[in-house]
This record gives sequence, structure tokens and C-alpha cells, in this order.
Amino acid sequence: MKHAEQQIDLMENEESEQQKHHCGKTTGQTCSRTERVSLMKRSSKKCFTCSQCGKSFTFKQRLNVHMRIHTGEKPFTCDQCGKSFTQSANLKVHMSIHTGEKPYECNQCGKAFLWVLSLKNHLNVHTAEKPHLCSLCGKRFSNLQNLIVHQKIHIGVRNYLCFECEKTFITAKELKQHQRIHTGEKPYKCSHCERRFSRSGSLKSHVRIHTGEKPYKCSHCDKRFSRSEHLKSHERIHTGEKPYHCTECGKSFRHSSALCRHTRNKHSQ
Repeated sequence: MKHAEQQIDLMENEESEQQKHHCGKTTGQTCSRTERVSLMKRSSKKCFTCSQCGKSFTFKQRLNVHMRIHTGEKPFTCDQCGKSFTQSANLKVHMSIHTGEKPYECNQCGKAFLWVLSLKNHLNVHTAEKPHLCSLCGKRFSNLQNLIVHQKIHIGVRNYLCFECEKTFITAKELKQHQRIHTGEKPYKCSHCERRFSRSGSLKSHVRIHTGEKPYKCSHCDKRFSRSEHLKSHERIHTGEKPYHCTECGKSFRHSSALCRHTRNKHSQ
């Protein structure tokens, strides 16, 4: 928990340092009153106006970028899949889909994120701060959005429909991932071999075959694992947990595969 709080503090300090550059000064220097007034005057003058919608901009470059909304121009094209973007920054973010790059990594569990804000939200998992309570089952969540998605399970809301098979999903992300079954799309390519994957998580797990990385360590012994589900399964040896129950005889098992074998051998006709 302490490490997670320290990582949050470091990110907030980094954001604070970045804000010090707003006048073009280096860290440790401040703007004079004259410079601040001049900056405000320049910022208030929006001399470049869009002829299509009337929106005004301080800089001509921003107007040029804005005009692409009206013209449909997308000059920045991905060389992996052909998708185009209006801004180079958007293309750069998109490329991480193909490379699997997620530069912001949690120092507690190794999970990586594309955005620093996503990492910051994730760190609440380790600090045990879960202020958002489900009134229907008592489960708690670290952020409000996860609670909203969870509550749809109780009320049966599945707004996202697959037009290929009519299967429904709670979130747009789940639908998008599902649709790759129909399209065969596999946007995540391994940089070590030619294998491709439909999910970024599958790519990340696969890459560990090449790197030998095992970020998940058992809290009871020194054994390490490349995947979190393997760690979870292993820890049941220490805890004695048997979450898989036979509905026919009540016998419990550590693994779902063991339950399947039991059902097949003991209860199938």
C-alpha cells in the first residue's frame, strides 16, 4: 500500500513540474507580472476563424487542424492497418495497439497502461480505497465507472448488440472484442515473432514466453508466474480454497478442469 501511495505522489509531482513550464520558462524560473499579462493578451486574441462554423483560434496551426473536421482530411495513416487520423498525436496513440506498448506500469503488480490517468485510477486497487458501494450486493469499487458497469449485471442491462449473432454485451469494449471473432481481426502483433492476437492482454502474456518475465509472485512461497490466473490457481494450494462445486454430489475442486473431469467420469450417463 505504501508503495502505491508513493507512486501516486510521484505522478502528482510530475504533473506539478509540467505545469511550471506554462510560460516557456525552465523549472525553477517564474514568469514576471509583465510576461503573464502579455501571455494573457496573446491568449485572448483569437485571430483565426473557421469559415465553416465560426470557431476562432489563437494560432493558425490550430485552425488548420480544426478544418480537417470539415474537410474530412486525415493525413496521418497507420502503416500497419491503413487507418487514418487528423493528428499525428492520435496516430501515435493508435500505434500502441499494434506494438502493445503501454509505458505506464504499476510498480505493485506490473500491470501496464497507455495513459497515466489509467494507472492512477488502477493504483486505488492497491491502496484499498474503494469508496463506491453497490447497494444491491455490497461489493465495493475503487472508481465510479466500474460500479456503474457492475450494476448493469444486477438490472440486466446489455445495450450493445452484435449484429452478426445477436449476442448482447454490457460495454462497448466487450462488444468490440467479441466482433473480432466474426471479422478475424488480430491487431496486436508480437515484435518477437509473427503471431498476432485479438486482445492486447493475450499479446502481453505471449511476449513473456520470449522474455521469460514472471511478474506474479506467490505471497506464500517464492514461486513466480507469467500470468495472474496461474498465480491465483497456485495459491489455492496454500489457502485450501476449492471454489468449483459439483452440483450433483457437492464435492469441491481447486480447478475447473478437475470439476469437468469429475462430472464426466462420475455423473455422465
